[in-house]
Amino acid sequence: MKSRIQNLLKSLNEGVFEKDTEISLALLAALSGQSILLLGPPGVAKSMVARRLKYAFVNARSFEYLMSRFSTPDEIFGPVSIRSLKDDDRYERLTDGYLPSADVVFLDEIWKAGPAIQNTLLTVLNEKIYLNGTTVMQLPLKLLIGASNELPTEGEGLEALWDRFIIRVVSHPIRSEALFCQMLCNVPSDVPAVPDAFAPSEIAQLQQNIARVQVPDDVLSAITAIRRALADVAVPGQDVHRSLYVSDRRWQRIVQLFRTSALLHDRMSVSLADLPLAVHALWNEPDELAPVCQIVADAIFQPYRRRLDVMAMQIGRALRRRQVRESQDVAHSRGDHRDDDLIIYDGFYYGLEERSAAQAPSATAPNTYIYVTDFRAMPTQTSRESAIRGVMYNDPQCPRRRIIRAFTNPDNIGVDGVELTRVNLYRDSSALYVNGVRYAMRRAMRGAPTEVASGLEPVGNVPEMSMEDYESAVDNLFVEAATFHRSLQGHLFVSADVTSTINTYMEGFKKQIAGLRADVRKLLYDE
Repeated sequence: MKSRIQNLLKSLNEGVFEKDTEISLALLAALSGQSILLLGPPGVAKSMVARRLKYAFVNARSFEYLMSRFSTPDEIFGPVSIRSLKDDDRYERLTDGYLPSADVVFLDEIWKAGPAIQNTLLTVLNEKIYLNGTTVMQLPLKLLIGASNELPTEGEGLEALWDRFIIRVVSHPIRSEALFCQMLCNVPSDVPAVPDAFAPSEIAQLQQNIARVQVPDDVLSAITAIRRALADVAVPGQDVHRSLYVSDRRWQRIVQLFRTSALLHDRMSVSLADLPLAVHALWNEPDELAPVCQIVADAIFQPYRRRLDVMAMQIGRALRRRQVRESQDVAHSRGDHRDDDLIIYDGFYYGLEERSAAQAPSATAPNTYIYVTDFRAMPTQTSRESAIRGVMYNDPQCPRRRIIRAFTNPDNIGVDGVELTRVNLYRDSSALYVNGVRYAMRRAMRGAPTEVASGLEPVGNVPEMSMEDYESAVDNLFVEAATFHRSLQGHLFVSADVTSTINTYMEGFKKQIAGLRADVRKLLYDE
């Protein structure tokens, strides 16, 4: 099927310049039983897309009309039959040659249609039926393409009709100078024979097969993440974030697009590579396209990023343990043994003794820790005037743990999504002072081990692995992400603009993988 669709798209795009996105998405809409809206200025070949799509179906009939505020239902759905009205006292229209008899319909300037036409179109788009007098007509309609050079005006009751157009594409004039010159010299010609056109029986079989395509859990999780993110969208140049409403019906139709895309790529299961199609179905205004594309890319990479974050945390823990050992070795070489009996938690923390409310009403919360390297690097001070600045925050990987960090310039540091409390720090030979409050350090009893686990679970309760296992896990993660990326490159319906955004995201992901590989190799080979 994929090879057939490729050949079909190649035929439909012959002699057309920079309209591959419009034509491919229009074909996807037709085969999934959905509709498409083309938004763009006059003269950018919007109507040509509809004329080309007719050739995707055997013996298909088309209907075109330019709407105006004076358009009447007779011009769209056919004139009233005088004979039926006179002889049989029946009100019905002569629909042959009009929208109810067409396979592919193109309605230009669709928002200018009057309420009588708009209300009828709602049923046409949603159920593919038309009520002709007392007769319910099952329409042969495979695709309705709406076009306009403007968005629907608010407050005129166009929201329901706008929502019916599942795919929305911004259509531009030709951008490439070379293709523009080629268009000028091109002699318009009829569409060549399309050998891969679909017969009506094939469309019916296709619809049955689409219903059997599975939607796996990772795709559902990504859809849920996209839905949550749409509630707070940052639009470039706008101070106030927007909440993009997407109806339940619309989400259902979007998943139908995913299923159709999977089947046309010879798959019986939707994959993450189909999710970029949602970009063209979620925006309400063109300036929302870029942030929506970023939201979709974030959701697609979410499972990869989560695994990467867990591995980065575990590998970072091993690196900090090494730093602690190296710090201890340096201290011993200098003959500095004042911290030898301090207990080390999780390989790289010192713990602070708890203080009662009577001792310090504004004391820190229990389970407070400071990095071994930070504590050892602090010079022994005896006065508040010589304190250094630091920060205190709840560990995002383990909220029960409160972390203290010492920095020379804490104003320039930040932890994503974490609230930081600025503190002043100094220490003496046996305690840490936080904003002038003294906290004794937890020390081991004579003969007891100085390195213990805190008993706090890591992110996702992921077990520790050997560095060799991590090296293999990092490689496997890269292979999975690269495989997804390759499948996206060969996707028949994902537009070049959306692919470009995901390519940028993938480059950043590769850099993170490379950094993680370097850390693993440092632990493996730089002992």
